[in-house]
Amino acid sequence: MKVLVLNCGSSSIKYQFIDTESKIALAKGMVERIGMGSAVLTHTPYGKEKIRIVGEILDHIMAIEYVIAVLLSKNHGVITDKSEIDAVGHRVVHGGETFSGSVLITDEVMKALKDNIELAPLHNPPNIKGINAAKEHLPTTPQCGVFDTAFHIQMPPKAFLYGIPYELYRKYKIRKYGFHGTSHRYVSLRAAELIGRPCDQLKIITAHLGNGASMAAIDCGKSVDTTMGFTPLEGLIMGTRCGDMDPSVILYVMGKEGLSLMEANTLMNKHSGLSGLSGGTSDMRELEEDLLDGDKKSRTAFDVFCYRIKKYVGAYTAAMGGLDALVFTGGIGENSSMVRKTVCENMQLLGIELDDKLNDEAKGEIDLSSPNSKVRIFRIPTNEELVIALDTEQIVKEQIVSKV
Repeated sequence: MKVLVLNCGSSSIKYQFIDTESKIALAKGMVERIGMGSAVLTHTPYGKEKIRIVGEILDHIMAIEYVIAVLLSKNHGVITDKSEIDAVGHRVVHGGETFSGSVLITDEVMKALKDNIELAPLHNPPNIKGINAAKEHLPTTPQCGVFDTAFHIQMPPKAFLYGIPYELYRKYKIRKYGFHGTSHRYVSLRAAELIGRPCDQLKIITAHLGNGASMAAIDCGKSVDTTMGFTPLEGLIMGTRCGDMDPSVILYVMGKEGLSLMEANTLMNKHSGLSGLSGGTSDMRELEEDLLDGDKKSRTAFDVFCYRIKKYVGAYTAAMGGLDALVFTGGIGENSSMVRKTVCENMQLLGIELDDKLNDEAKGEIDLSSPNSKVRIFRIPTNEELVIALDTEQIVKEQIVSKV
């Protein structure tokens, strides 16, 4: 099956066109600056050079039109008719408590997505726009939604409830939801395959480390806890997000600085984390260069980032009663040998011992654990788009069988 995978933001659309049989992305690309002056589409067919198209793209409907057109292009396309797009899989950020798995998109599902806008006001509206735009151009093509939150929805109440009046959870669904679920799910399954044991027999901690960062405790194939919470703000220090913090800090700062709710939200989401601590960059590559040059703020930011990860490794190992594998993924998790080394230092008590040489030279999927390590340590590049494509294929096939 050939599945068009869409990840729609407010002014951008990332896409991959995946052949689920070969598990190859036949083409991938991105539309940026939707609704702005000079929108840009970058497109890379499998095995060919990237192309760049600049044009006026007013909305998501026009953006999807551009995507389909370039897939059909004589010189740069990979199909000859849009009927070759067998299904569309959408990344949807927030499914609330409504969805515990991926679903075929129906009118009822669309209503539920709209009902969950309050929980994800920045993400669900563009996701909905993308679904409607795809329907406009591919009205008879089945579409599926794959939710960032779904993998974590089976967390027990002891993990997802906050210490606030229960009535607030009952009325407003204030609880830990967690995000990056598709990535955590993918890399934990790949780790199980590399170990050669079923996921339902393993205790795995996954660390998705990028500009947005989160960790998950995966016990017997199920997420039993994760660092992000009601929003993606909770948990680890991130590129520009503050992560875990005494709630009274923001109240104190609001009083001292005279900040509005919107300004306080911007402070915690856009001007904190690595950027705030370093006083400059949120890019881990730049941060590492600066700290090697002796910059003290960069060293502090790096240490705080790694220390928070190390604490969660210990906490989740204790919560699950053991650990079989620790997985690093995401832009930082995959590319920063320095972060991996710092996180794994002095963790022999938990059975974690990194092979420094393997770590320094790591590429692709690789086991980084030393011969003495009781815990397997993996670097596994994530592939959320493939998960979305495979989920979409399964749902569509089940739908076909149910109609027979």
